[in-house]
Amino acid sequence: MKTIFITGASAGLGKATARLFQSKGWKVIATMRNPEKETELTQLENVILLPLDITDPELINTTISRALELTDIDVVFNNAGYGLVGALEDNTDEQITKQIETNLTGVLRVTKAFIPYFKKKKSGLFLTTTSVCGFSSNPLSCVYNATKWALEGWSESISYDLAQFNIGIKTIAPGGIKSNFINVMQVSANSEYDALNSRLGELFSDGTLIEFTEPETIAEVVYGAATDGKDQLRYLAGNDAKRIFKQRLEQGAEAFRIGMKKLFNLK
Repeated sequence: MKTIFITGASAGLGKATARLFQSKGWKVIATMRNPEKETELTQLENVILLPLDITDPELINTTISRALELTDIDVVFNNAGYGLVGALEDNTDEQITKQIETNLTGVLRVTKAFIPYFKKKKSGLFLTTTSVCGFSSNPLSCVYNATKWALEGWSESISYDLAQFNIGIKTIAPGGIKSNFINVMQVSANSEYDALNSRLGELFSDGTLIEFTEPETIAEVVYGAATDGKDQLRYLAGNDAKRIFKQRLEQGAEAFRIGMKKLFNLK
C-alpha cells in the first residue's frame, strides 16, 4: 500500500485529494493546522491526521518525523496555500511576509525535510499546487502571483537536482476551484483601484477569466500525476487553465499581456 502526505488537507483540493487517494487504496497522511476540528476524514480507514502549520519550521520537522515513524511515504503533495488580493501599496509587510511564508517558503521547507528520506529510499515524488497564476497574471494579486511563478521556476530547477536520486517533481496548475479558497482570501481595499477591482469581479463571475471547477475534478489530475509514471513537470487542471495556457503560448507573452490590459480596460 502506497502512502501520500498532504498539506492543507482541511478543505478544498487537499481534502478532495485525501478522499480520492484513500478510495484508491492508498494510505493518507492528511495534515492541517487544526486536525482536532476535522470530522469527515477521521471516519475513513487508512487516513491519519497530523497537525501542521507550514510557516512553523519546528512543527514541520516534528510532524514529518512523526509521519515517517508511522509509515513509509511515497508521495508528498505540497498543497497548503491561500490568496492575498489587493494593490501592493495596500498590502502590509505582515501580509506580504505571511503570503510568501505560506505559499513559497513553506513548500521549500517541507520539501527540504523530505529529501534525505527520499534519497535514502532511492525514490519519491513531490507534487506542488501552483496555479494558472504561475504562468499568467491578473491584476490586484501581484504577491500571490509572485509566489506561484516562483513555485513553477523552483520546481523546474530542483527537478534537475533531484533526478539523479530518482526523486520526481511535478506541479499541479489549476485555474479556479470551487472551495473556500475565495472565502479565506485576504483582501486589501483602495478606492483608487475600485474600477479595476470591479472589472476583476465581473470577469470572475461570468467565467470570462476563470471557471470554477469542482475540487474532486482537480484531485483526479493530482492522482494521475502521482501514478502515470511520466517524466512531466506541469499538469494543467481545469478547462480554464488549459485555455489560458494555450492562449499565452499561441499569442506570445507580450501579446497576451496587451490582451489582458484590453480586457481590463487599461491603457
